[in-house]
Amino acid sequence: MYYQKYYDAPLGEMIMVSDGTTLTNLVFERQKYYESEVPEDSIEKSLPIFDDTARWLDIYFSGIEPDFTPAISLKGSEFRKEVWDILMGIPYGEVTTYGEIAKQIAKKRGISRMSAQAVGGAVGHNPISIIVPCHRVVGANGNLTGYAGGLEKKVELLRLEGIIYNMNN
Repeated sequence: MYYQKYYDAPLGEMIMVSDGTTLTNLVFERQKYYESEVPEDSIEKSLPIFDDTARWLDIYFSGIEPDFTPAISLKGSEFRKEVWDILMGIPYGEVTTYGEIAKQIAKKRGISRMSAQAVGGAVGHNPISIIVPCHRVVGANGNLTGYAGGLEKKVELLRLEGIIYNMNN
């Protein structure tokens, strides 16, 4: 059974989804892959995990790095989980590239190289926006590339963290 609750974010309505204990999804309403991220049969309900997530988001959107992380549960392939784990290690106010993440995975696996495009696919399917900070990943040479919630939201999230980008970067 899955539960959901809406969060009114400054960048648009977000949907929090939980298995009853942990946060399983946090997405902007109608973002790319929205249908696969929010279970159709989820029930609207208030839960402690939604209170924790809303508190985290309130702090984040006030321009402060939260000092806790709500209980999350990431479901996906081992490769995607590996990428999402790296995303969790990107410090607030910093960015990295898909290529750098690919190099980290290749090194960890003891292989010569890993596809930055494969990393991009995993980043794009991150089920927990903002908390798992996929917005902190940029293309080669710092170019802005896709964000499931839309590039405008990515720019605003980076600005909130003190990273100045414009849509032409």
